[in-house]
Amino acid sequence: MTLLKLENVHTYYGHIHALKGISLEVNKGEVVTLIGANGAGKSTTLRSISGLARPRSGKIIFDGTLLNNLPPHKITRMGIGHVPEGRRIFPELTVRENLEMGAFTVPRRELAERMEYAFMLFPRIKERLNQLGGTLSGGEQQMLAMARGLVLNPRILLLDEPSMGLAPVLVDQVFEAIERLHAQGTTILLVEQNARMALQVADRGYVLQSGQIVMADTAKALQNSEVVRKAYLGEE
Repeated sequence: MTLLKLENVHTYYGHIHALKGISLEVNKGEVVTLIGANGAGKSTTLRSISGLARPRSGKIIFDGTLLNNLPPHKITRMGIGHVPEGRRIFPELTVRENLEMGAFTVPRRELAERMEYAFMLFPRIKERLNQLGGTLSGGEQQMLAMARGLVLNPRILLLDEPSMGLAPVLVDQVFEAIERLHAQGTTILLVEQNARMALQVADRGYVLQSGQIVMADTAKALQNSEVVRKAYLGEE
């Protein structure tokens, strides 16, 4: 079942034409990845879905509802969780307070259960509940950002560059968490510069170039594509 659909979406930043007719689908329970170089439009695609960037034309449809004119807080309440690039945690708040801020739409009676689910995936965050977010390591901050997205119990999770700036061992931990979420049926739209890792955990992928989709296929087919291997996987 198609959960999220973009149809010919055009998004601008002022006079800059960032997305030039993006069309894609994410089915329920899938992990779909967007790969491409810096400036290709990957983050703008996620921002357009979550209402942080307003498409000038085209349609963004989530479970049959048109999102184009909805404000971000209403889109969040529909079950779209967005973990932005750069983590964007609140450094002066504790880990617990960061999670509570992320769960502003969650009834108090459900919050403890949601937090325990996040702690199951990221036990290190539970160990640091009373620590200020700004004192966490980069990897711990990324785990906190993902945990904050999960306490919403999203119907789809938008992940923007979750491995950026992390040491290899922490990159492995982040992708292990994505695999566990996938196994439990979480629907994920993943933006990731580490194309090799992204394609290993994804069901399908789209390749963006200069605001347009230039390739779309199963993750396995993209891994085997000579073009993708040379341009994004660093293989000759």
